[in-house]
Amino acid sequence: MRTTITLDDALLSEAKALAASRGTTLSAVIGDALREVFARQAQPRAPLPPLPVFHGDGLMPGIDLDDGGGLWDLQDEEAGWRDRR
Repeated sequence: MRTTITLDDALLSEAKALAASRGTTLSAVIGDALREVFARQAQPRAPLPPLPVFHGDGLMPGIDLDDGGGLWDLQDEEAGWRDRR
């Protein structure tokens, strides 16, 4: 099938050079590149590893997960940081 596409000049130059080095056509290089992209997309992705599970009695007293600033303050306290304001 004949079609027209627009390519970046540098990309077109690279594709032409690759075709010349392989002794093939520009159309074959572009076709191979598209087939490779489609094949990668068709491959199933590896499942994500399961999230770690921690057992315990829940949050420590005074911890509020909705208070991001407070959580940072608690982390700073445990790390030995002082309020430098």
